[in-house]
Amino acid sequence: MSSHGLLGIPDAGAFLARLTRLDPAAPVRLRSSGGRTALWASLPWDVLVTREVAGPGPGDATVSAAALLAVLAGSGDTLPDRRDTEWRWPLPPPASRAVESVSGAELARLAAAAAGTLREVAAGGMAGRAIGQRAVRDALLDHVALVVTPDSGEPVRISQRLVQAVARMGFLGPRDADPVEARVRVAGGWVGISAPYGVAWRQSVHKLTVMPMAGNPKG
Repeated sequence: MSSHGLLGIPDAGAFLARLTRLDPAAPVRLRSSGGRTALWASLPWDVLVTREVAGPGPGDATVSAAALLAVLAGSGDTLPDRRDTEWRWPLPPPASRAVESVSGAELARLAAAAAGTLREVAAGGMAGRAIGQRAVRDALLDHVALVVTPDSGEPVRISQRLVQAVARMGFLGPRDADPVEARVRVAGGWVGISAPYGVAWRQSVHKLTVMPMAGNPKG
């Protein structure tokens, strides 16, 4: 059996614990380079999250996040059964550029405000009308929470999906810690928030391909 090769056990464990609370069945992809390993995962609201930890890792392997967390919790070094076919998401380009800094406190405030709105609507509806919680959740996640304008180029829109990702994955650090800063980053068609304990990415442009349906009577 191969080894997971992770040395930053507390960091990896914190990432996996948050991830499995949000999605117990989530796969995690481990990609190694230069004696360090990046853990990648997709959150249920269409955002990729990653955290780099110490250790040579297994190279490039996808496993069950829950299974890897159990191995780490038991001080084991075995890589769980590989599930490479379960990884279905493209990764952002390795090279990115920072376009703006944002305070961690502001991101935490934006995340908390959206969560509070969801609770209020779920409890009492909107304007006296009952609304499905999922519909409200999706509308909140798609809301542009922040717009930054670089010195050169188009404005960069940060959706609540990214804000929720860095907040709920604990990337901003403990609430009672010293104030932190995050950076808005762009890489090709991707927008990300890089925080002290991890990065959240989302594709800002989705390329759609229209394929003709053979045999369709309508052409």
